[in-house]
Amino acid sequence: MTDPGLETLTRPHDETPPAFALAQGRQRGYHRAAVDSFLDSARAAFEESRADFGADDVRAASFPLVRGGYVIAEVDAALSRVEDAFAQRARERAIARVGVDAWVAQAREDAQQVLDHLSRPRKKRFARTSILTFGYQVDEVDHVGDRIAAFLRDGEPLDVDQVRGAAFRMQRGGYREEQVDALLDATVEVILSVR
Repeated sequence: MTDPGLETLTRPHDETPPAFALAQGRQRGYHRAAVDSFLDSARAAFEESRADFGADDVRAASFPLVRGGYVIAEVDAALSRVEDAFAQRARERAIARVGVDAWVAQAREDAQQVLDHLSRPRKKRFARTSILTFGYQVDEVDHVGDRIAAFLRDGEPLDVDQVRGAAFRMQRGGYREEQVDALLDATVEVILSVR
């Protein structure tokens, strides 16, 4: 049995331990260098209080899937915390710039836009793909839309991670992915703005 201290002493100096657990066997995970590079950039942007990088950049991050990459759930959880930190900073800056009343009014307006979109009849809330191409399964998207509407209209419980984690099966003639994703992003922004 090897002494773990010896392994640490003999490890090449340029080899650092992974930031997250690694996918095992045939499982794929996020490309380690891509994740590390992105998180380094995000950290630098946060520490430097740069205005050109924010919560929406974190939300839009994507990484190649490879064998032996970082465990997806661990990276996604870390990205959620990073997004929350950027959103909180943006909220504090907005309040300092325009005042609480104007900020609350803007948050309400954003929430109303999402709610107005979700007030459309079921199966007609988003544009559809052609019958020859795949989109998000309509019933599943409408179910999530109903939950979002209940949160915005009636104050029903809904956690930001539930919206972030929404995933839909595909169907021919389904809802256009980009429209659904844009509404989910807007919902996340609304939730983060009032936390």
